[in-house]
Amino acid sequence: MKWIYLFTAGCFEIFWAITLKYSYGFTKLVPSILTVIGMIVSFYFLSFALKSLPLGTAYAIWTGIGTVGTAIFGIILFKEPVSAMRLVFIALIIAGIIGLNVTTS
Repeated sequence: MKWIYLFTAGCFEIFWAITLKYSYGFTKLVPSILTVIGMIVSFYFLSFALKSLPLGTAYAIWTGIGTVGTAIFGIILFKEPVSAMRLVFIALIIAGIIGLNVTTS
């Protein structure tokens, strides 16, 4: 269950990062509200994961999920540049997430 909580927290981190972009510096009401809700939900699920996962592992995986997801959605939604090196570094983050996952008991 701890990994489901952590994955959910990471997904909501992606959500709030995207809605933050749409909020235009908190000048648009609905995306601003969704950003704050996403942050609260993300931290809520992270707090449950931290009950049984080491802090360093959980935080690194949480931010890794958020980083990779936000980068991918940035490419898809906001037409951010795609390069081979960018994809290599995203893959390295994924490898780190997997490595932390399999080395945590």
